[in-house]
Amino acid sequence: MRQHTSDIGEVPIGLGEEISGVIRRAVGTRSRRWLLAITLLLGLTAAAAVAAGLPSAERTLATLAQAVQLLLSVMVPFSGVLLAHDLRRAPRTARIAPTLLGAVLLAAVIGAFGFLACAAALALASSTAPAAWDHAVAVAAGGVLVQVLAQLVGTGLGLLLRRPVIACLATIALPLGLWYALGRVDALSPAQAWLTPFASAQNLLSGQMSAVMWAQWLVVLTLWGRALNAAGLARLSPRTPAPNPWTTES
Repeated sequence: MRQHTSDIGEVPIGLGEEISGVIRRAVGTRSRRWLLAITLLLGLTAAAAVAAGLPSAERTLATLAQAVQLLLSVMVPFSGVLLAHDLRRAPRTARIAPTLLGAVLLAAVIGAFGFLACAAALALASSTAPAAWDHAVAVAAGGVLVQVLAQLVGTGLGLLLRRPVIACLATIALPLGLWYALGRVDALSPAQAWLTPFASAQNLLSGQMSAVMWAQWLVVLTLWGRALNAAGLARLSPRTPAPNPWTTES
């Protein structure tokens, strides 16, 4: 538990309050609120457009989720980059875990929102597909996991790269670039599912994960989530002390 200094003395700050502070920072400026609004609007628009564009016999929850959640996963890492960039301006005593947990929580909420948008679009458009609503729980969970990994890619690259704009571009270019490069070589294309978030996300959003697919997901999570953020934290330390933007003085 951290100690927060104010005019009335030392006030203890718990992990939950720190995570709440991270969420507030994620929407704490006009540009960050616009980023979140655009992300959610894109999800709604994509759900409606895909549902309207597909023949009734091809409209399924999994099909909609594939399009909507993959689109959201392009935008979600940007907030992770910005939250990680906040750490660069924090003093040495600032804890990193609340930032990562808050970023993951925000991503999970966006993933749940994407699922609800898909479900609403499918209900309004109707479907004659015999398995339109099959694996709904698995598709919902898959969407959340997709956004969580996307966010961890954002925080990891945000910690590794000093310039937020470059880090945001890297969240798109690096995962998709590796996926494309592996796919260009027949002998390496099976590695896509083991090494790239995009291929793993497609499996998760199908709602039909096998034991091998779960193993692939864990490998991808380790590489792009755990290892990338660990490298970023190593790159960040030691940090230069600066005024702490996470605290307020009463």
